Amino acid sequence: MTAATGTVLIGIGAFWLSFMALADLAARSGIASGQAWIWPLLVDGLIVVSTIAVVALDGRLGAWYPWALLICGALVSVAANALHAVVAADASVPAMLAATVAAVPPLVLLASTHLTVVLTRSATVPSSSPAQAPGELPAVAGADPVPESEAEPDAEPEADLVLGRRERAARLREAGWSNKAIADELQVHPSTVGRWFTPPVERPQTTTGMETPS
Repeated sequence: MTAATGTVLIGIGAFWLSFMALADLAARSGIASGQAWIWPLLVDGLIVVSTIAVVALDGRLGAWYPWALLICGALVSVAANALHAVVAADASVPAMLAATVAAVPPLVLLASTHLTVVLTRSATVPSSSPAQAPGELPAVAGADPVPESEAEPDAEPEADLVLGRRERAARLREAGWSNKAIADELQVHPSTVGRWFTPPVERPQTTTGMETPS
């Protein structure tokens, strides 16, 4: 939040310097003084809006359009600030130096806007639930590490080991673990875990004491 606040203040300063230069250039170019302030809002406002759109549409199909607007807006702003510096600068200052100094505010505005959006977006991303990632699954009380002798998924285990692993699998399932995560923890095949949690199929009872007619 401190970094975002600093970038906002820097962006406001850069916007104000660029705004004054572009407004004066618009007035020198024939736009009425009462309307000259609209032109810098169009140019630098496009930079701000396009930067936010680029970050919001990052990785999506339509991201090329805000990128194109951002590049065009930045080029126009830098060129207009440089031209204004050449026109309005003191004769004792070299034109290249004046143009370079004047190009700094729009570039700083572009960078500070992008950094502010990135910082704000990072600060509002919700943390993932521990149950989402296998490496952060909740621990289960009483769950001891599986001995290396049980590491063979295809080997037929003893009956007591099967019962113990089924109990551990049930506790892990209640804790929100997936069948794949339980299988990795108990060193068994995922299909084995699936059979443990599949209810047995009830077979129809046959009538005793009656012979089937031939």
